[in-house]
Amino acid sequence: MTNFPVSPIEALNAAIQSYNPFTNTGIVKEQDVWGKKFPDVPTFNAHASDTVFQAIDLVRSSQSSQDKVTSIAITAQQGVGKTHLLSRIRHRLEREGGAFFIYAGVNNYTDLNLVKYQFQQTLADSLSKIGSQQAMQWQEVAAAMVNEAGSGNLQTPTELVKKFDQAYAKSLTHNKNLMNALQTQVLRKKQNVDPYIVRAILWTLSETQAPFAIKWLSGEELAQSNADALGLPNLSKTSQDREAEALKNIQQILNLVSSSNPVVICFDEIDVKNNSTDDGLPTELVITDLVKRLHDTLENSELSRGVVIITVMLPNTWTNKVNSMLDGTPDRLSKYTQRKPIDLIYIDSDSFIELVTLWLKDFYETRNLLPPHPVYPFEESQLREYGKKRLTVREALKWCAENFKVCEEVFSSDPLERFELALKSENESDIGDYLEDNSLVADVLRFGFQTLKGETLEGETSTGEKLNEVTIEDVTEVEPKSNNQGWINFKVIGEEQGKVFKIGVAVLQHPHGKAVRAGMGRLIEYDKFDITRGCLVRSKEKKIRKQWDSYQFFNQLLNELGGEWVDLKVEDIRPLIDLYSVYQKRDSYQLTEEQIFEFLKPLTIENNLLLEILSNPSGKSNEESVEDDTQIVEDFLNSSNLDETDETDDLGDLFN
Repeated sequence: MTNFPVSPIEALNAAIQSYNPFTNTGIVKEQDVWGKKFPDVPTFNAHASDTVFQAIDLVRSSQSSQDKVTSIAITAQQGVGKTHLLSRIRHRLEREGGAFFIYAGVNNYTDLNLVKYQFQQTLADSLSKIGSQQAMQWQEVAAAMVNEAGSGNLQTPTELVKKFDQAYAKSLTHNKNLMNALQTQVLRKKQNVDPYIVRAILWTLSETQAPFAIKWLSGEELAQSNADALGLPNLSKTSQDREAEALKNIQQILNLVSSSNPVVICFDEIDVKNNSTDDGLPTELVITDLVKRLHDTLENSELSRGVVIITVMLPNTWTNKVNSMLDGTPDRLSKYTQRKPIDLIYIDSDSFIELVTLWLKDFYETRNLLPPHPVYPFEESQLREYGKKRLTVREALKWCAENFKVCEEVFSSDPLERFELALKSENESDIGDYLEDNSLVADVLRFGFQTLKGETLEGETSTGEKLNEVTIEDVTEVEPKSNNQGWINFKVIGEEQGKVFKIGVAVLQHPHGKAVRAGMGRLIEYDKFDITRGCLVRSKEKKIRKQWDSYQFFNQLLNELGGEWVDLKVEDIRPLIDLYSVYQKRDSYQLTEEQIFEFLKPLTIENNLLLEILSNPSGKSNEESVEDDTQIVEDFLNSSNLDETDETDDLGDLFN
């Protein structure tokens, strides 16, 4: 067995000083349920999650239609881990499959008079999330329908999505309609289903039409052109009309979805204090009534895979409100456990140690660090003692956030060593998709130029552009602000060989033409914004399409106004982000502003991105970074991925 060396204590402590992984972790939000990274201790409240998966197995395998819909009530005090538990269930289903997952955060139900319509929207949104087959859950349902209607050549959702649009377009060129053929075949297999809901679900296999199909499935109205393209009805309705129809739509959707896999529906935060209904009913009674209706009206045959409904609430909500109802609601909310809610327990010493170990494992691994023991800088005895206090998860993580620190004397007495350790720590931190963060990149570039104020630069950039006695005098805001609206991020003012320059810098990483147009439209207004040169900062791989309105501004900037497009590259911007982070956290690293500027100036003065912005433009047109949509469509339509067959509506193009 290989024993890896423990990381230097200075590197560990620098990482701890730079970032606290326990900050803002006590409250689990809806995005944590769906998100990729959320540390979980599987043994904590395992009795609850195990019961849920046992219920899923029951509804999937039972031969009795009476057992196809079941329910579980979960009770716990605030912060004990209710949403944490739902996150565990969701992530296990995503990882292993076995059921579709619906998360209904009742906090989003702002109008309880429209609760059924809002739940229909919840269904549509949750099924839009990625499932266990690396496709939207909607697409998994659609693929199951297609495979059932096909000839036995089973296709995965991703395989069908990849070729659906091309197969559909090809069918139209042969005066046929793949969607009509699919709908007909599916309806032959499924009785008493809404043909339009079937059609909309099948449309989710289309990369171009899926967003509109999902919007229609949520109960919203489409633009008439989109509805016509999908072949779906599109009557204008009031919210009250949609509420009246929602339960029927929900039943149809759930019956179709559960025909291929069990469905787990989780109602979370039913105790939230939303506005009451017109009848004066509070949130918890409105939601429990909805659960009762779902339980009683879902039509599940013996062939269905079933539905499990989970309702999460505070203990006193169950005791004082739900359990006292005389209309059978408590039995329908906790059918699987025979009217006995599952109560979540407080964290104990062992679970506390396991939780901290898991949290810190991710923290250290992302920084390529190895601590002397798994819970450093805590001591296991310290955690075990504190864990005896019957903590909620929220209280445990809050305590960790407050005590995640090291003694200051372990830092080196040499400021340069502290700076180098800080820079190494920041470089090893995961800061997300920073290339897409326009504001961050702009702030970092502004900071980089501020470190160079008063410096005179000479030389040549990596692209061959010259710097001849370039001196930076100031970095300023762009006026008038009311006209600019933040699109030009800042202005660099200086001199080159005695001639004043004022460079307006705009970071435009936006993928859509409208946003690029808004920024480029400002960047060419030299007189209005008092600039002598406009500089677009954007990754060259993010093509500017000739069909965009911004293309003419792009041409004007480069070919008429002497502006420049500077390529935003990872190798150029990431070092600046690390330097900026060290500056922002200088107090944690016991560094002064003067020391930071002294140590980082040799690095910023050689940064290629900063030099490219300052240098005279090469005059190149950058046409290699312009993309023609017409040619892309031509290439796609002329591709030979599909065999040129002349089959009738036997779905051959989709299955072959």
